[in-house]
Amino acid sequence: MYFDLPPMTRGLIIACVAVYLLQMVTGSTLDLYFALWPLGHRTFVGGDGSTITVGFQIWQLVTFAFLHGGLLHLFFNMFALFMFGGPIERLFGGREFLIYYFVCTVIAAIAQLLVIKYFTGGFYPTIGASGGIFGLLLAYGMMYPHTRIMLLFPPIPMPAWLFVTGYGAIELVLGVTGTEAGVAHFAHLGGMAGGFLLIQYWRGKLPIKPKRRLMR
Repeated sequence: MYFDLPPMTRGLIIACVAVYLLQMVTGSTLDLYFALWPLGHRTFVGGDGSTITVGFQIWQLVTFAFLHGGLLHLFFNMFALFMFGGPIERLFGGREFLIYYFVCTVIAAIAQLLVIKYFTGGFYPTIGASGGIFGLLLAYGMMYPHTRIMLLFPPIPMPAWLFVTGYGAIELVLGVTGTEAGVAHFAHLGGMAGGFLLIQYWRGKLPIKPKRRLMR
């Protein structure tokens, strides 16, 4: 965990903060076009009688990760990106780090779309960098399993592998039970699943083999 962040992690944090400032200026305009909307389209009528049609667009699989729903949402995501992004970027390298982060983001988005379509229903947008960040968390637990992580609440140290496993289990329980409404638990799990599969692919442990193995 270092303060001299490598360039890709630093760039992601700057981009998310810049987009959040733009959100403050433009209101909900960015959400209408760049949040992750469910599959399909719907038209809404405003109080003044005007109409607007919103729905899924392919670029939203990535752009939703740069939007946030408030200062605390932004802070906790950027704090996690600061904590875990640097070590993983230094280990993977800048190019592979970005590939990894956005693969996790896209898989998180797909998981969220499928859960909304086939299980929860509704028509609401999803925003936040959590999918990619949960992928980074998974990578940290796999690459540095015995590194101690100090929890904030309560302040208890534990090995990274245990922290990641426990966090994933909590997310699964919260998602299945519908607890903590408004949080995309299955998007978080999708980010972790995408990260696990990509790491295993790079290790050559999947049926489809990479051209060269990038890690042990």
